[in-house]
Amino acid sequence: MASTSPVDQNTLWNGPGGQIWVAQQAILDGLFQPMADLLVAELPETVTQLLDIGCGTGASLLAAGAARPAARCTGLDISEPMLAMARGRAEAAGLDADFIVADAQQHPLSSTHFDWIQSRLGVMFFEDTGAAFTNLQRAARPDAGLRFIAWRSAEENPFMTTAERAIGDELDLPPRSPGAPGQFAFADGERIRRLLQDAGWKDVEVTAVDLPCSLARNELPTYVGQLGALGLALRDLPEERASALRDKALAAFTPFIEGDRVRVDAACWLIRARA
Repeated sequence: MASTSPVDQNTLWNGPGGQIWVAQQAILDGLFQPMADLLVAELPETVTQLLDIGCGTGASLLAAGAARPAARCTGLDISEPMLAMARGRAEAAGLDADFIVADAQQHPLSSTHFDWIQSRLGVMFFEDTGAAFTNLQRAARPDAGLRFIAWRSAEENPFMTTAERAIGDELDLPPRSPGAPGQFAFADGERIRRLLQDAGWKDVEVTAVDLPCSLARNELPTYVGQLGALGLALRDLPEERASALRDKALAAFTPFIEGDRVRVDAACWLIRARA
């Protein structure tokens, strides 16, 4: 089923959204390292053709390639700037990978080609999730494995909504609609199960995982001030106004600070399925 969203995903990720993720790649990869580690732990020894959906700047694909050097890795993402960085990182790491700038909902992937499909936070942005999962099913070999990590609900991830709760009333932020493309599109685990089963995936398991993530305390101002819908909104304000709002938002993160680290309990789903 298609979802309506106030945000055009192609424009966002090929524009300011993608550019910010490229600029802050090191912070974000550090924050989400436990997710990349979890995907590597799921990788079978026998994988030969791996597809990473929404691979972004390449963290989960690079981790998979390092763990399974015999596998041919392909990264697919809608964002040209993020994929350009992923390509450069793969070359620097000596990983001979393929990269496709495309929308996984409709890109004509090679039929029955991949024996492993994975994603770290890359599958919540589809306008038509059913079409995307059906397209991926067509690209999978019989018995191919699917693994992806997605956020659970906003309520279970208070860190991720702290800034907008602190200053959101003072900004014109796009509304969050349940099930609409975006960070918490897969809050409903049963909805994920239905979507995958309807697309032909078998043995679907939707497991709640809580991952202890963190970033350096001195990285928090950059994270709060530049990333997400809040960071995009602050970019359009006069600097004096933006600075005041950033300071107000930062103060709300005090409960998450422990010494020189900022602790983030990431409430996610680990989804397993078989073609």
